[in-house]
Amino acid sequence: VKNRGQNAITEKTVRKKKSASVSRCASLRLLAIASFLLRLRAPSEITIQITVCEIMSSATETVEEQQKLQIYPTSKAGVSPFWRDKYERDAKKYWDIFYKHHGDRFFKDRHYLDKEWNSYFSASGGKVILEVGCGAGNTIFPLIATYPHIFVYACDFSPRAVDLVKAHEEYTETRVCAFASDLTGDDLDKHISPSSVDIVTMIFVLSAVSPEKMPFVLQNIKRVLKPNGCILFRDYAVGDLAQERFSGKDQKISDNFYVRGDGTRAFYFSNEFLETLFGKEGFEVEEIGVCCKQVENRSRELVMNRRWVQATFRLSNGTKNPSEEQERKEVVDSTDIDISDGLAMEMFGASPSTHEMSEFKLRDSAFKIKLLSKEYQHTCKSTGLMLWESARFMASVLDRNPNIVSGKRVLELGCGCTGICSMVAARSANLVVATDADTKALALLTENITTNLESSLLGKLKTGVLEWGNKEHIEGIKGLASCGGFEVIIGTDVTYVAEAIIPLFETAKELMLRKVGEVEEEKPALILCHVFRRVDEPSLLSAASKFGFKLVDRWDMNSKESPVGNIVDRWFYENDLVAEIPSSALHILYFQME
Repeated sequence: VKNRGQNAITEKTVRKKKSASVSRCASLRLLAIASFLLRLRAPSEITIQITVCEIMSSATETVEEQQKLQIYPTSKAGVSPFWRDKYERDAKKYWDIFYKHHGDRFFKDRHYLDKEWNSYFSASGGKVILEVGCGAGNTIFPLIATYPHIFVYACDFSPRAVDLVKAHEEYTETRVCAFASDLTGDDLDKHISPSSVDIVTMIFVLSAVSPEKMPFVLQNIKRVLKPNGCILFRDYAVGDLAQERFSGKDQKISDNFYVRGDGTRAFYFSNEFLETLFGKEGFEVEEIGVCCKQVENRSRELVMNRRWVQATFRLSNGTKNPSEEQERKEVVDSTDIDISDGLAMEMFGASPSTHEMSEFKLRDSAFKIKLLSKEYQHTCKSTGLMLWESARFMASVLDRNPNIVSGKRVLELGCGCTGICSMVAARSANLVVATDADTKALALLTENITTNLESSLLGKLKTGVLEWGNKEHIEGIKGLASCGGFEVIIGTDVTYVAEAIIPLFETAKELMLRKVGEVEEEKPALILCHVFRRVDEPSLLSAASKFGFKLVDRWDMNSKESPVGNIVDRWFYENDLVAEIPSSALHILYFQME
């Protein structure tokens, strides 16, 4: 099995000898069962025919199925039920964060509305419009500027978006009434009189609602829409570039429904889905079509296909105006595209940076670490792109106690993209090798090392790919040590996956320097710092003993047990270090070879 240092355990081909051995064992077991069944059956009962080839084939298939062990689901698994519920429960929060970051800069003003739907807005008499999912007002303000006789109600379930609308220089209560409302649960008629709205605009908004709750939105709208009132609709279509970019990622919630990296969601509509959805709620389709637009980036030689559905729905007791219908049919050929520069960048793969800078301070120095932004961490499967509390803590310990690694060869397992323990250790150690199985994390680590480490120390800190249990990787890391092993091996938050514990200690044993010292603190050591999650201490100690590791000392700030030794306690003689501990749940286990 292939094992990852910090992240997931992924698949590795089992050696042919081992595979054949397991196959033979499985075959023998199946033959024994078949023989037993044959002895039991009566002559007149069913005949059991099993050949050795069939058994071997079955056994081989079983082995192949068991060769793959993964901590995280494959891309076909999609979003887990826990996260699916969280995205639904916190939808308002994610959109609030979106508008906090982007303000009114993300979407373009929709100046195409008068060209697309002029016949609806310019009809005689004052019109009352309801803009559902108003965002920062990109639909509202172009409308009131073009049609002076209309009044617009505007709602959004992000209070921050509503605040942006009210702060707009063109906002006036005589033309616009903006309010926060979640149409999947809040009643619109608390803000708008029943049967008083002529036109509802739904521009790229229904896609943000889970398909199960879309009927509730339409029922809510129906209560305030006049008889013969209509809905003007534009939203993402199946086959859009953005949907294609989701393929192969674990961001699928359900059919055609995905979560973006920032926690907001998007549904991709087909004509059939919309006709059924609106039809069940009493709406007739007046016009519907898929609009296609090729967007070209000549500098990058890319051509991207955008697809969206544009439709008009009217309450089924209304009557159609033939002249309007003819005009609306031409809308399908429109080339206007409703994206901002930010969206265009995302389309071309040059999406705004998903990284952020985090400052980590020590006594006399500070590190500026580039890592994955917090808003993207919940959909990221790589734990190595984040900075964990245990790494912060262990880096502080090494900073205050340089003697732990002074003059020694140090290996960090599962260092991730931050590598702060390795960078601190490089100040005192003879050599430090920072390893991880995630190549993306290592690429970012290299950037962080170059940015933060003094040029004189760069030669002492090396990086390498290491999947625990991978013999080729282990030999490569041994080569970096030059003398056959490491005197100190450090791992922070690398014990959270049960399946990874055995390969962890197996790898540590292979890379530990075989040296017997007279003083206990001078003997090679494996230091693990972590918060106990899915693997408890007895399980860790049991796995460690299988590979010749014994627990020499442990540390736990809240522990009432007597310490095993007196090594780790001496690291905390300075009271201010104890005060800096980020979590009372942190533990340190100090191992040596027996």
